[in-house]
Amino acid sequence: MIQTVLPTDNILLNVEAKTSEEAIRLAGSVLVKNGYVEETYIEKMIEREQSLTTYMGNYIAIPHGTEESKEEVITSGISVLQIPNGVDFGNGNIVKVVFGIAGKNNEHLDILSQIAILCSEEENVDKLIAASSKEELINMFSEVE
Repeated sequence: MIQTVLPTDNILLNVEAKTSEEAIRLAGSVLVKNGYVEETYIEKMIEREQSLTTYMGNYIAIPHGTEESKEEVITSGISVLQIPNGVDFGNGNIVKVVFGIAGKNNEHLDILSQIAILCSEEENVDKLIAASSKEELINMFSEVE
């Protein structure tokens, strides 16, 4: 499933982000640029973060829109930002991998499940952070069933 919503165009390696908002806007802009969501979806991602953090632990954040933003999703997609130097998502929670998610018809639940399985292993997160190519990052998901 994840391979169909995560082409290499959706991955940005070695990104710098000074704030969580900057990281979320960048993750959202990849989704907009590649036709997954309307531009307004990015604001809904920021709104979601302000009401409830998308920091998941283990250097991972999974920003996504609010309930009301479902109409702004054109098709399911995911963006991945690799931020080796990390960005603070509040309360000292450092994030090094951001998964921006847009799901149509609850398809994002399968995507979230694959991300959760992969990122539950600390060594996998280390590999995501250290991946030197987009293909290497995508291939890590092919090992998750």
